[in-house]
Amino acid sequence: MTNLSFVPVQNPATTDSGHRFDTSRHWAASLTLGFSAFTEGDTSITRMNIARHYGPLRVQRPFYPEGRDGCCHVYILHPPGGLVSGDALNIDVSVEEDAHTLVTTPSANKLYRADSNDVAWSQITNLKVANGATLEWLPQESLAFDGSRGQQTFNIDLAENAKCLGWEILCLGRPASNIPFATGQLEQRFQLSRNGQPLWLERQTIDPNHPRFTGKWGQGGSTVHATLWTVGLSDPDQAITALREQLPTANHWAVTYRRGVLLLRYLGDDRNQVWALFQQARDILRPLLTGHQATVPRIWLT
Repeated sequence: MTNLSFVPVQNPATTDSGHRFDTSRHWAASLTLGFSAFTEGDTSITRMNIARHYGPLRVQRPFYPEGRDGCCHVYILHPPGGLVSGDALNIDVSVEEDAHTLVTTPSANKLYRADSNDVAWSQITNLKVANGATLEWLPQESLAFDGSRGQQTFNIDLAENAKCLGWEILCLGRPASNIPFATGQLEQRFQLSRNGQPLWLERQTIDPNHPRFTGKWGQGGSTVHATLWTVGLSDPDQAITALREQLPTANHWAVTYRRGVLLLRYLGDDRNQVWALFQQARDILRPLLTGHQATVPRIWLT
């Protein structure tokens, strides 16, 4: 058994000006998590052995709904509940050899309207998975308010025999309040590499003033954009066939497989629709990826 303490660290940013409200406004927060597999008798158990934080980023204690020798579930907490101008969040997750970890969040991540100086926010997520390890990155959706301005960056670094299943869901505007995403600008960047070799590189800019935002050749006015990725499948053809046969046929989605990366895309207008779609896709993919049925994190049910 490993004793774990949550260690606050010094601000990693070179500029700490949290209480400024001019164009140099900066609120930094970081979270570093590490997971390793430990042997107890004949059983391999995944433990969280690193938990360092700065600012308002925390984790709850690990949960083991799949048994002590099953996947280690962890919930990332961001008490402010969203990102405002000047926020700079950095999340680093490392999963060591033979460990299996699932990381999620208890609620949606809100991306608030930029301040009067139009200062952007940023969120950088670095995921590193070692040989024989598995990481499931399953946050709840990000809700972008009208006027939000910022950048999300995802760096996924996989070893030769690492496995990873993850998703990112972005919802634009506040449909329930009849407030569309009419101003602001968001950028999403994805980089997934295996052994340092890039397999999936993508940059997407979301700008309501660009013709691509409403054009049929672009986003077509869709308010929900989502991507699910899976790497490490032993039989990708079987996985694609299962998805195409079992997922609803009219839910604005498509699946592709290239250079070892399976991508399931959604472009539509319904958060509940994509959430149900991705959960069903995970139900299909997880047994093919890990040999275990999908277990729903209990935080999703509260």
